[in-house]
Amino acid sequence: MSRGVRVRMWGDYALFSRPEMKVERCSYDVMTPSAARGMLEAIYWHPGMQWVIDKIYVRKPIQFTSIRRNEVKSKVLAGNVLSAINGGEKPLYISSREEIVQRAAILLQDVEYVVEAHFEMTPKAAPGG
Repeated sequence: MSRGVRVRMWGDYALFSRPEMKVERCSYDVMTPSAARGMLEAIYWHPGMQWVIDKIYVRKPIQFTSIRRNEVKSKVLAGNVLSAINGGEKPLYISSREEIVQRAAILLQDVEYVVEAHFEMTPKAAPGG
């Protein structure tokens, strides 16, 4: 047995990353089913149910905009964090100009969707639930 929901989702900007664009982020034209599923799971998640996306309605015209943002090339290593916790001397910040790069992104602007979905019970559901 399944239960249906209809959820309105909107925002000033959205980015549904295309996997083939590795460095420069570029959005799909429309919210993806996996993104809609992720939004629904953020609202309500339970190990005994699985969201199934039935329809995604686009409520506003598709508009793109581009931005430039700063990213850090390096990561703070877990070993350095552990060392700092234990009184070590390694810094936990990145401050050199060589570590900062500027990247472009193509985002959706002024988005609104209505997602219709239902959930199905999984084998992890409690008996009789």
